[in-house]
Amino acid sequence: MSKIQKYLYQQTSIAPLISFRILFGAIMAISIFRFYYKGWIQDLYVNPIFYFSYYGFDWVKPFGEQGMYITFFLLFLSSIGIMLGAFYRASSLLFFLLFTYVELIDKTNYLNHYYFVSIMAGLLVLVPAHRAFSIDVWHRGVAKLKSVPAWVINVFKLQLGFVYFFAGIAKLTPSWLIDAMPLKLWLPALAHTPIIGGILEQEWLAYAFSWSGAIYDLSIAFLLLMPRTRLPAYFAVVIFHLMTALLFQIGMFPYIMILCTLIFFSANFHERVLSYLGASFDYSSEPLLQAFQKPKLILLAIFFAIQLFLPFRHLMYPGDLYWTEQGYRFSWRVMLMEKAGHTTFKVEDIDNNKIEYVNNSDFLVPQQIKMMSTQADMILQFAHYLRDHYLSKGWERCKVTCQSKVTLNGKRSSLLIDPTVDLALEKRGWHHKKWILPQEN
Repeated sequence: MSKIQKYLYQQTSIAPLISFRILFGAIMAISIFRFYYKGWIQDLYVNPIFYFSYYGFDWVKPFGEQGMYITFFLLFLSSIGIMLGAFYRASSLLFFLLFTYVELIDKTNYLNHYYFVSIMAGLLVLVPAHRAFSIDVWHRGVAKLKSVPAWVINVFKLQLGFVYFFAGIAKLTPSWLIDAMPLKLWLPALAHTPIIGGILEQEWLAYAFSWSGAIYDLSIAFLLLMPRTRLPAYFAVVIFHLMTALLFQIGMFPYIMILCTLIFFSANFHERVLSYLGASFDYSSEPLLQAFQKPKLILLAIFFAIQLFLPFRHLMYPGDLYWTEQGYRFSWRVMLMEKAGHTTFKVEDIDNNKIEYVNNSDFLVPQQIKMMSTQADMILQFAHYLRDHYLSKGWERCKVTCQSKVTLNGKRSSLLIDPTVDLALEKRGWHHKKWILPQEN
């Protein structure tokens, strides 16, 4: 215990935390502006008439058009506040709450990197990242710190390590390593890419990318931790993420990871970089009081225990994870499958012998239709919405069934949902959904 306490509480320079605060705030500000510029606020949070809420969070609703634009404006302002260290506690808490709120509105929009941003923002709430080189220090009288306990820096390294390592664990499957799926499908589709298009059609490249991707994810955090391997490891980080950004158009995630992993570099490195911006760490300060840290460490221990559990919870469910997607979200499974489907719903009024086939686009926007058609929990949720919609029209006893044909990693399409099951009677929840059919070989 004494060694653990020493590791947690030994004082280290605050400089890496200051760099992380500035870079995280800056990239978030760019991301939020990009979201507004591309019209995604309107497309994703204003135009839909129905939203796929997370189980247990059905009470989370969009604020309406004006409210959502105000929400994103506040997100932008709070990200600037984080970057500058201005009203830092309020800015970081506001950003964390609003960003998490936006992501809870509709699981259609779930992405691993949105989940990652929420976590990092939550961690920033707990640490004193405003106690040097900040507006709060210069103009609000917040006491400066020269050093912080090691855990303040290491929680960010640990979370980054979780992201990479569990992404690597998820790649240790026959589909990824032996079949090179889905890269064997994706890379030839990029043959039109200038200069490198020709080589992308080569099958060996899909295997090379699959194996190197798994090795990279499993090892990169450890290599970044060691001073001797840190520089070449970071070079690999930059090359890996720029390549994925070039080939797969996955938004800001590559750039977020390139910037966040800089926290692995030494305090001297960060002090030298920040000195070019006018920062100085040539002063003395009182250490952060340990009495206020213990509740935070208890909270973090619980949080990371949950993080250890979530990627493996799929083992509690039968069947192929990528087919059923039971336990798929929040487990750092990045770009591991190519899945597409088409789902048709039939609504019957049993008492009055009425039947109607649903046009999904009457209720859902294109992105919602695409995501719903391959995910059983979203299919069930939409079936419940249809039941309630037709009951509100005067239908008396609604039965909702669906015909859902799905293809996974290039295999021929097969039924995902038992077409005889009345989904209107099935309950939502974390239990195993027996009406999900096994994939046909």
